[in-house]
This record gives sequence, structure tokens and C-alpha cells, in this order.
Amino acid sequence: MQAHTWILVADGARARIFETNPQDTEHFTEIRDFSNPAAKSHASDLETDKLDRFYGGKGQAGPGHSAEAREDPFEHAARVFTHDVGAFLDRACAEHRYEKLYVVAPSKFIGAIRKSMDKRTQASVDKEIIKDISGLSEPEIENYVKSALH
Repeated sequence: MQAHTWILVADGARARIFETNPQDTEHFTEIRDFSNPAAKSHASDLETDKLDRFYGGKGQAGPGHSAEAREDPFEHAARVFTHDVGAFLDRACAEHRYEKLYVVAPSKFIGAIRKSMDKRTQASVDKEIIKDISGLSEPEIENYVKSALH
């Protein structure tokens, strides 16, 4: 019996997962679509107006000082997005829902998704294609991936 293969097509704003069925390798089926709305937001939409306030140590009174955010809001949203995609792939790999994984994404996302996957999921990655095709239609993605793999 041939293996189920999943294809992750992603960028920082969207991640789509397709599956090939061993009995019908001609067509992909989209099984999951993740989105990161923060990737298309303005910085002001992600930040609060006030900085965090810190006060002196144990019971000290007096004015506090402001602290800058430790992580850029866009970077934080991207990290959470990538973590969610990686966690989904990890669970599916552990459940044997696929045997091979192809990743089609810009190099920055490929690096981030590698870090978010566990070792078993990383080992299931059969091919990485550095290309941003996430905005294409399903038939266009299918055609691109098929031509890139053969």
C-alpha cells in the first residue's frame, strides 16, 4: 500500500495542508487552512497604547518605570502561527495520518517551521521547495507541486 503524503504550502500569513490519496495521486485534497491575520495588520492594531509598568521590589512605593515589549508583535504573532502549524503536523504525524511531508514555502518560513516540529515530524519531511505559492488556487498549487516533484 502506498503512503499518504501531505503537502504544506505556506508563508507568514497562510498555511494550507493538502493530502494525496494513494489510490488517487492525481488530485490533492485540502485538509486544513491556517491563517495569521496579524501578518496583514498594521503595527498599531497589534500594540497597546501603554507600556507595561513596573514598580519597585517588595512593597516599595513610588513611581514605576515603563518597560519596552520584549518581542515585536509581528514576530510574536508569526511565532504563534508557526507553532500552531507545527503542532498540528506533529499530532498528525504521531497519529500516522501521513507518512511523507512536502513543504513549499519561502526560506524564512521553512526555517521557522523546522524549529517548531518535533524530530519525528522533521524526519517525515521528504522534500522542501523554497517558493511562495500560498496565494495560488488549489489547481495551480497542484500543478506547481507536481511539476516541481517530477
